[in-house]
Amino acid sequence: MQAWKEKYISYIQKQKQPYPAPPEPGKEKLSLSLSANLEKLLNRLGQSSDLVVRDFLLFGRYGAALVFFSSLVNQEQIQEHILKPLMARSDDHPGFPDNLAGLSHYIWNTALQVTQGTTEEDWSALPSGIVKGQLILLIEGSAEALVLDMRQVDTRGVEQPQTEQVIRGPREGYVEKLENNLSLLRYRLQSTDFRIEISPIGARTQSRVALCYLDSLAGPKLVAEVMRRISMIQTDGIIDAGYIEQFIEDQPLSPFPQVQSTERPDKTVAALLEGRVAVLVDGSPFALIVPALFNQFFQTVDDYTERFIMGSLIRIIRLIALAFSLFFPALYVSVISFNPELMPTDFAVAISGGRAGVPFPAVLEVLIMEVSMEVLREATIRLPQMIGGALSIVGVLVIGQAAVAAGLASPITVVIVALTTIGSFATPAYNAAIALRMLRFPLILLAGMFGLYGVMIGTILIINHLLFLESFAVPYMSPYIPGKWRDWKDSLVRVPLWWMRSRPSFLHTRDNSRLPASTPGNYTEQILQQGGETSEPFPADHNAAGGSRNQ
Repeated sequence: MQAWKEKYISYIQKQKQPYPAPPEPGKEKLSLSLSANLEKLLNRLGQSSDLVVRDFLLFGRYGAALVFFSSLVNQEQIQEHILKPLMARSDDHPGFPDNLAGLSHYIWNTALQVTQGTTEEDWSALPSGIVKGQLILLIEGSAEALVLDMRQVDTRGVEQPQTEQVIRGPREGYVEKLENNLSLLRYRLQSTDFRIEISPIGARTQSRVALCYLDSLAGPKLVAEVMRRISMIQTDGIIDAGYIEQFIEDQPLSPFPQVQSTERPDKTVAALLEGRVAVLVDGSPFALIVPALFNQFFQTVDDYTERFIMGSLIRIIRLIALAFSLFFPALYVSVISFNPELMPTDFAVAISGGRAGVPFPAVLEVLIMEVSMEVLREATIRLPQMIGGALSIVGVLVIGQAAVAAGLASPITVVIVALTTIGSFATPAYNAAIALRMLRFPLILLAGMFGLYGVMIGTILIINHLLFLESFAVPYMSPYIPGKWRDWKDSLVRVPLWWMRSRPSFLHTRDNSRLPASTPGNYTEQILQQGGETSEPFPADHNAAGGSRNQ
């Protein structure tokens, strides 16, 4: 308690003094005095409990000091690989220099056991290096500081992605540490032309942002455009990859996402192999993929890891669910309110009987139920996981049954809203599902005012908006409009992998070929191309060449 009182008094006294102005841009050389360099450095960094200044005698001859943040480095490694060799006497080091001129070179090449480091004469580079997790070695009488990269931040291990569940596919997902994420990409993409450009963004956070692409595939204009947009970001802090997405997207006011986010390294590698560009941020478990098109947000890893017939069927079911989630409530309102003659007689009589005690018009009834489902969905997401699952089941059953019993909604309305909600759950991308949920409400209002004409007007407006959108100069509705036949092979359905010999034409990649044109497809095509029979599982001379399997 007394320690905190002292900190409080010191802080109040410090606030009465003017805040030190930031240093003027330009290089400022280090002083030969160790105490002067330390005083200037500590004044710049301020008082922090995790700031460590370790004074010691370098090789038993020179005064020296290590400056670092204990929360950003591994102190055991510092003790073993830095302090222990540097505090040994100079007699134990053969070839020890007689003067300070070659001391920094000798320390780096002979004494230390560190992989990354450099010498620095510019004083302004030292404070920023310390806050990034680097260790600064200052020596009495030397105008050079040794900057060593000893950064180590504890993060969670590689786990299965939580937002992108797959049945058949890799179970690894990104974590918050940038180095781990880049290693997951390097592990899957062992290519010499895989390029990673890393630069800090944010005046205060200095968050490292990595731009990843394949130099032999990605179009130069696309890479240059991504670099240009990132370089124009002016902000004090980048906390997550979502901050970058909001700065670089083409149409911020559109409900549809123009940048794809993913937690899966395999999905990122697949995008890079198509000629796209990925952006990763240190501290974020998500990667951004550009350009992102409408078709991408309704595709999953299962579409490619399963056989093409199953993948195509699942994709078609997903598109049907998309139509359900967007148009079903509006069509129900328009038919009930304006065109009941479109329904079969028996069905119309059944619906009329169910709605007999409901005091609200169909449009207000559907809006009440839709808003209730959205509130319930948001509450389920924000609650702890152990409680959220129980609330979703109990909430749907209790609220739905109570609404019907109280006469606030008809049974058919509850069924319509339930099918709509289930259809929105089938959308793989969370941000794309939110866009469809947002557009559902204006469509319901248009259906309540103008009937089927309102639904048609709303649909035309949505389609026109989609045709207007672009993502990094690529039309958002590609490959449908404009489209080529070869790009349709991976759109509504997925053809066999050996049929997709070319990369998407709208990406304008350097190398457009996935497979040579003469490459056969599956095993059957290979046998037929060689003039063999597919009924024989092994070559005819198998027994003669390798002996009988029974021997």
